[in-house]
Amino acid sequence: MAREPNQRGRRDRDEAPEFADRLVAINRVSKTVKGGKRFGFAALVVVGDQKGRVGFGKGKAKEVPEAIRKATEQAKRQMIRVQLREGRTLHHDMEGRHGAGKVVMRTAPEGTGIIAGGPMRAVFEMLGVKDVVSKSIGSQNPYNMIRATMDGLRKEQSPRSVAQRRGKKVADILPKREDAVDTSAQVAEEA
Repeated sequence: MAREPNQRGRRDRDEAPEFADRLVAINRVSKTVKGGKRFGFAALVVVGDQKGRVGFGKGKAKEVPEAIRKATEQAKRQMIRVQLREGRTLHHDMEGRHGAGKVVMRTAPEGTGIIAGGPMRAVFEMLGVKDVVSKSIGSQNPYNMIRATMDGLRKEQSPRSVAQRRGKKVADILPKREDAVDTSAQVAEEA
């Protein structure tokens, strides 16, 4: 049963260019054999839709393009969804750990930009975060940094999910802005 050229199957929909990918690291390894050296390549890729979904994957092959292709496919299978505040930053500050890698991620006001190094920057760009301040503490290994970043992002909770779990309203969970204005006015009056 042949398909018509204009019909798109499930596989074609999955391959739609909705995901952007970023090559984070490529590593060449060699194996010495009787006839000389055999080279292999390992690639680390981050994939995201820049609207709150991100994943990472690693692939190994004898050729660089094949390693990148394998890593990209694995990244698409392992994507997670992260709730963003106003579609630009994180809801709250958090830490992530993996092995000796530790990362700290903090929310940031509009216009801050992505303040992050190397592999963490790739994750935030593919996720669609526009404002974030982050710091990597410990391991500088890109694999551990990305895993620690993903660990922290998995811990994030939106006010809606917290309110639902506690059986409250979102307004009860979030700090009240009127109270903050009132207390600052009281401090000014006392001074």
